[in-house]
Amino acid sequence: MRRLSAQLLASAALVAALTVAGCSTTPGTAPDTTGSVASAPRTEADWRREMAIWGQRYRANPRDAVTAMHYAQALRAVGQRAQAAAVLEQAAIANPTDRALLGAYGRALADNGSYKRALDVLARAHTPDQPDWRILSVQGAVLDQMARHEEAQQHYASALRLMPDEPSVLSNLGLSYALSKRLKQAEATLRRAAAQPGAAPKVRQNLALVVGLQGRFQDAEAIARGDLSPDEAAANVAYLRQMLAQRHAWKKNPRRSPLVPSTGS
Repeated sequence: MRRLSAQLLASAALVAALTVAGCSTTPGTAPDTTGSVASAPRTEADWRREMAIWGQRYRANPRDAVTAMHYAQALRAVGQRAQAAAVLEQAAIANPTDRALLGAYGRALADNGSYKRALDVLARAHTPDQPDWRILSVQGAVLDQMARHEEAQQHYASALRLMPDEPSVLSNLGLSYALSKRLKQAEATLRRAAAQPGAAPKVRQNLALVVGLQGRFQDAEAIARGDLSPDEAAANVAYLRQMLAQRHAWKKNPRRSPLVPSTGS
């Protein structure tokens, strides 16, 4: 049985456009600016095979941006996030104007908690006259992790002007409202996100989390059952109850909160 830490909590941590829906890629094409690849392998064995393939190509040509992004993605997937950031840093030095690479590097920096540096890099990944909604959402996620929630929400709003009703951005905005203790507004935004065609399961899991945070555990479990088995949904809600009982611990260490944004998996 999966625990909420691997389902509801983990999805709640995916505040970000660091978790935005990405476009699929094939070898020889660049991943989207968040560094995510929708068609990427999902098992650790698959990721390790990808790491071996792209690692060999990277060693042959560490300056190639596409190779570096794919290699870094595989490294991140197996937990080697510091190495992933180092790979992207070297590629970014060699390709200082490659916006897709800068987007991936900014995300990697945020993964490692280097939020200020991440914002500096992400600011170079697009321009005011050519904004990228994915980068705006990534910037919002980083700002949320810095507890700069109003600024984060402004970035999400800008992203939504470019990509109206994009469920991943709406989901991030909803969780940002929750971080701002505006749970009713968070729920309304997440319900809007979940209603969009193509909304990912994590959007509904985020909605279940915010509903549960308001003490409506039966409603939260019903929402979670849309994507999980009854046992998994019940386990998630039970775990949420436990986390809420430890709310005082969040005040001492806010990063333990289930609403702390992360750069995703």
